Amino acid sequence: MNIRNIAIIAHVDHGKTTLVDKILHATKVFRDNQDTGELIMDSNDLERERGITIFSKNAAVVYNDVKINVIDTPGHADFGGEVERVLKMADGVILLVDAYEGPMPQTRFVLQKALQLNLKPIVVINKVDKPNCRPDEVHDSVFDLFFNLDATEEQLDFPTYYGSGKNGWFNDSLTEIDNIFPLLDGIIKHVPPPKVAEGPLQMQLTSLDYSSFLGRIAIGKVSRGAIKENQQVALMQADGTVRKLKVKELYVFEGMGKKKVTEVIAGDLCAVVGVEDFNIGDTLADAENPEALPVISVDEPTMNMLFSVNNSPFFGKDGKFVTSRHLRDRLMKETEKNLALRVTDSDDGDSLMVYGRGILHLGILIETMRREGYELTVGQPQVITKEINGKKCEPYEILVVDVPQEFASKVIDLVTRRKGEMLIMETKGEMQHLEFEIPSRGLIGLRTQMLTATTGEAVMAHRFNEYKPWKGSIPGRNNGVLISKNTAKTTGYSIDKLQDRGTFFVDPAEEVYAGQIIAENIKPGDLVVNATEPKKLTNHRASGTDDATRMAPKTLMTLEECMEYIQFDECIEVTPNYIRMRKVILDEEERKKQSKSMNAQMA
Repeated sequence: MNIRNIAIIAHVDHGKTTLVDKILHATKVFRDNQDTGELIMDSNDLERERGITIFSKNAAVVYNDVKINVIDTPGHADFGGEVERVLKMADGVILLVDAYEGPMPQTRFVLQKALQLNLKPIVVINKVDKPNCRPDEVHDSVFDLFFNLDATEEQLDFPTYYGSGKNGWFNDSLTEIDNIFPLLDGIIKHVPPPKVAEGPLQMQLTSLDYSSFLGRIAIGKVSRGAIKENQQVALMQADGTVRKLKVKELYVFEGMGKKKVTEVIAGDLCAVVGVEDFNIGDTLADAENPEALPVISVDEPTMNMLFSVNNSPFFGKDGKFVTSRHLRDRLMKETEKNLALRVTDSDDGDSLMVYGRGILHLGILIETMRREGYELTVGQPQVITKEINGKKCEPYEILVVDVPQEFASKVIDLVTRRKGEMLIMETKGEMQHLEFEIPSRGLIGLRTQMLTATTGEAVMAHRFNEYKPWKGSIPGRNNGVLISKNTAKTTGYSIDKLQDRGTFFVDPAEEVYAGQIIAENIKPGDLVVNATEPKKLTNHRASGTDDATRMAPKTLMTLEECMEYIQFDECIEVTPNYIRMRKVILDEEERKKQSKSMNAQMA
């Protein structure tokens, strides 16, 4: 059978998963009366809640007797490691671009990776039904982007399709039709069939799946020879070890699922059962003449966080997995499939240092662990510095902000205060398009401030650029916090009396402990307060003193917002039911001693 392997790449929210939905429907993967819902490929709970793709997934459809393997990829810069490895399975890419926004930071990042692998690009300009869209200008800016990324003559001659994923049409012109068949014909015409080399079996493992019945399942593309059921193969690992194994079962992708087969020939994607203890990037080769493929290289992480066991007074009340052994096993298991993640031991036996691509990358890992029943404490995210030519260097990112014109000056002020430098300022319709180069440290906590300053109108995106010399100190949070004095339940009476001191993160009758952060102070500096004092009851009635308490609802903070909010002496307690911010040292006297000794050292 004819085969085409294609990955769909784009910036976050440009419509990749919706396009995959339309391809599945157009090729009759589902019955006509079947209710499939939207964003079928986003099957994970977190993906559905947040409306973003986190894990790449495979589907396969048959159109005009050609099998098309479709790989849906994440669009967020923090999950670039996921994109880098799955592009190895593809022979072509559909680059999806919003007809209004045009190429964005992540578009550049994923396209660069695809061009380096010599994949054939097809450009799809989506959402041409949006008001203020500018498909011709966007087409020109995509061409400029290809040119800037040193695309070859052949890659610069890319075919372009226009359409609307939401309305279910794509065409090679701006003429609206009622199907996406021109795009499917374009995939068959422009994407080359897999290049197949002569020789014995070679297959690189680029992804993994897990089944409680079958165990770990290795996924990859057979690049040479063929793989058969019950065949003896050699597993070649990155460290040079070679192990002989037997293939128990083989599956190819069909629709949204998998179909069991006895043999898979070169060029097709398949899932192999029976390969234990493999890592992503390993090669399955012929048992007699094993030859390894080059190991997948992934960009380095730029941020780290300290993961520790939960040592708060509420330890063990919520979670199932609470010990350092549980934490270590879970993080080590994550590094097997999450290529952009690194885990190292810290000086303290109860803590591990975890390195990742950004706050969202680490936040998704913590959120996943929390839902699995883990309890842990995480520290403030720190950027990873390097020494280059004897100078201390830090990661810099390109930050792109689209904002209504009246807020542009506020955005520029916010970014320049955090050591950002403006590169581009241009008008896009009614919006102002701003591009900055900013140290990664400056991005921590910026999103919340930006949305507040622009009444939620700013659209922010950023991608790693390079390491450059350290920019000096960046101002952090301006306000201090209110810290609970004792361990008990908060009372409405106390919170009401303290409301003019700050904005609360807790409600009345909520359990708090000494050292927990319960509110943001309206001034700089921290303050220890008693929010658990009940109202004194007497048998006298007094006129005017029994006013009803009037309280503003508590400020709800997501995990990522907490990660951006905390300072170096604070941490976050994460349990299946609660996310609490607290001081690293819970005891007030100990905190005072620590700050005195630090001040003495600095003096």
